[in-house]
Amino acid sequence: MMEKELRIIISGGGTGGHIFPAVSIANAIMELRPDAKILFVGAEGRMEMQRVPDAGYQIIGLPIAGFDRKHLWKNVSVVIKLIRSQWKARKVIKNFRPQVAVGVGGYASGPTLKTAGMMGVPTLIQEQNSYAGVTNKLLAQKAKAICVAYDGMEKFFPADKIIMTGNPVRQNLTKEMPSKEDALRSFNLQPGKKTILIVGGSLGARTINNTLTAGLTTIKENSDVQFIWQTGKYYYPQVTEAVKAAGELPNLYVTDFIKDMAAAYAAADLVISRAGAGSISEFCLLHKPVALVPSPNVAEDHQTKNALALVNKQAAIYVKDSEAESILMDVALSTVNDERKLKELSENIAKLALPDSARIIAQEVIKLAEMTFHLKGQ
Repeated sequence: MMEKELRIIISGGGTGGHIFPAVSIANAIMELRPDAKILFVGAEGRMEMQRVPDAGYQIIGLPIAGFDRKHLWKNVSVVIKLIRSQWKARKVIKNFRPQVAVGVGGYASGPTLKTAGMMGVPTLIQEQNSYAGVTNKLLAQKAKAICVAYDGMEKFFPADKIIMTGNPVRQNLTKEMPSKEDALRSFNLQPGKKTILIVGGSLGARTINNTLTAGLTTIKENSDVQFIWQTGKYYYPQVTEAVKAAGELPNLYVTDFIKDMAAAYAAADLVISRAGAGSISEFCLLHKPVALVPSPNVAEDHQTKNALALVNKQAAIYVKDSEAESILMDVALSTVNDERKLKELSENIAKLALPDSARIIAQEVIKLAEMTFHLKGQ
């Protein structure tokens, strides 16, 4: 039997946390089946519309927006956009004729997967968090497979559909780690000094940025510790102003976005981060000691749940968002100077790593596609 052309839709996005895994899954599918045709479906005006083409894939945007939970009257336009998105998704699916639709979370995955299911296209969901979102719980009823990264997900999903795969991370992270010395040099920092990496997610994190801005004198006084600080685009102008005002800080490197995350991780003895599922998977794979400050502004407070899943296994330090400005700097400095604590955190987080996630998910996607051929007798 001649292998039929593999055609797959991957949908979702909104933040780096959804886009990186989606691209990793696409790359893994292409490695296994170089002839595959992959089409992304995203949300107009969101980050994926630029990042996905940068990664070499075609993307179509849906006119979708998130529900406004605070101002319910604003949702009339949201409902209209949702209906328009479902129409457009229908057209895209009809033209592209995929054998499988994959949803990675984010605005666009809802209408795309719902429409695919209604049109008889098998769907696969990738749930990154330890706590399932509303959209994925609804989509799970029709999904053929649900790939998860945490234990105990049968609370949310039919147990017979769950596959434990872990979360895919950016492929270049695990393949191209520079040495610690080279990494530090690339940030104009000194080898041999303890280094703390601060990342607030692809969009930045207000609390973490405020804490560091307020802590610039502490950074100045602790010149034996170095800091690499990714602020996010939105906060960058005010942070650079504060840093200028603080005077010479040779032990601090500030940027709005770190392109080479492999170097940043290689340089770091300790990471301060939000508790997004994708970031956590990276820390696990790279055995990085981390202090997590979960974002309180996410649906169902899932970041706190992600963080506690690690904290309960002594695999991370947890600092509440509301307490960060008063204690985070002290916690970070005392931890980075405590060899035993760093070693314990590194060993415990390493145990939670699930390598090869992208490839395992890609294999499941291909398996579903081949079942579709079989059923249609192609």
